[in-house]
Amino acid sequence: MAGTDDQQKDNTDSLVADIHKRITEAFDLFDHESNKTVDVREVGTIIRSLGCVPSEAELHDMLHEIEEEEQIGYIRFEKFLTMMTKVLMERRYKPTPEDQILKAFQVLDSENKGHLTQEELTKYMTEEGEPFNQEELEEMLSAAVDPDKGNIQYRDYVAAMSLEET
Repeated sequence: MAGTDDQQKDNTDSLVADIHKRITEAFDLFDHESNKTVDVREVGTIIRSLGCVPSEAELHDMLHEIEEEEQIGYIRFEKFLTMMTKVLMERRYKPTPEDQILKAFQVLDSENKGHLTQEELTKYMTEEGEPFNQEELEEMLSAAVDPDKGNIQYRDYVAAMSLEET
């Protein structure tokens, strides 16, 4: 049995090493001064680049947990590494599967047209649930709107935007 335990420990160590490498590479891209800190405003982008999709409230809680008290506005690598290793090991904040996103669009498409207009999508994204701000809305519309048809062919959009499980 000891061999099995050793192999499991080796697998866990390898997984942790891989996670640390991914976190370090993502963090370093935004550590513009190479001082092992990043601007707190960049952390959401770093977290999302690691395949996690927390809500704004969850992101706020994460930032509160790791923000420096003496150096407000910056996040230290050591605290970020510890938190993100735990998040990734626990597989928290994973993106919603493609089929669930497609079902949500189908619910919004009450006439079963296979598409939504820009106006419909704007209304849903700004008035329902956790509303998008103007910048997020513009970014989504620029990616979602079919330039030839002027509407959102949501099957194509969902397929193109789905994140692969890492």
